[in-house]
Amino acid sequence: MVYRPTPRQLEYLVALGETGHFGDAARKCHVSQPTLSVQVAQLEKQLGVTLIERLPGQMMPTPVGAEVIAAAKVILNGLDELRALASSSKNNLGGAVRLGVAPSFGPYFLPYLLPRLHARYKDLKIYIREERPRLLEKAVLQGEIDCGLGPVQGLESGLDFKIIHRERIFVGVPRGHHLASRSGVRVSELKGQKLLSLGPGHRLLDDARNLAVISGAFIAEDYEGSSLDALRQMVSIEMGISLFPELYVRSEFAKDEGVALIDLEDWQGERDIGFFWRNSSARAAHFRTLADLGQQIADTLPAS
Repeated sequence: MVYRPTPRQLEYLVALGETGHFGDAARKCHVSQPTLSVQVAQLEKQLGVTLIERLPGQMMPTPVGAEVIAAAKVILNGLDELRALASSSKNNLGGAVRLGVAPSFGPYFLPYLLPRLHARYKDLKIYIREERPRLLEKAVLQGEIDCGLGPVQGLESGLDFKIIHRERIFVGVPRGHHLASRSGVRVSELKGQKLLSLGPGHRLLDDARNLAVISGAFIAEDYEGSSLDALRQMVSIEMGISLFPELYVRSEFAKDEGVALIDLEDWQGERDIGFFWRNSSARAAHFRTLADLGQQIADTLPAS
């Protein structure tokens, strides 16, 4: 009979990868350290490879060990999905959803989504994780979270998605900027402007780079914004211009009179927002139902 690792062995291995320490991994799994060590060693023996490199005072996954740990996360997530499917007859979308959200959209949409979701599925537990979109996509693929909500342009392969909203992207300039009072501005008039942006891993950085290419503006290399709030405050003190998505504008711009939004006559900045999940997920129907509700809510949002 072909050897198959047990779910418990995979849990021990994943805990080792996450903690980097046998003792910490054992405590996380609620077992003794010898028990965990023996099971991991047995797993290595049966697979015929060294998964964990043991050094004095430390340990680390071998290259093949890192690949096995990543696969183990997906397998364990699949087992969790089977359990969720078994409970889906309760009409609660499987009982729990680990939802990752992009920080440039999630915090401004969840106040609309969560009350409606809770009203419809009283027993559903939603665990929210905020993360940069590119890292969010990897977390979904590796089974660390169930599905994501954010920009869907250029998603990683292996993901399915449903678009729920097309969001406009505005250009914000300091209130005293020479373009601030103009009713219409051409892209070429941004030439030479310093364009502040979020850091790597954010899809808005891609939008900023594209605008810089066609306009002649330049991306500020000496600063990478950690949040839209930080960018807005920097624009307000005349450190540059930046891009701001529609839902953020609606939520936060009433608080700041130091930034003006301008319309570019020959650039219609937009981005598609959606839910996404692994295309091999057994819970795809749950996530499509979640996306359907998200789309219904997004369709009722007033225009900026």
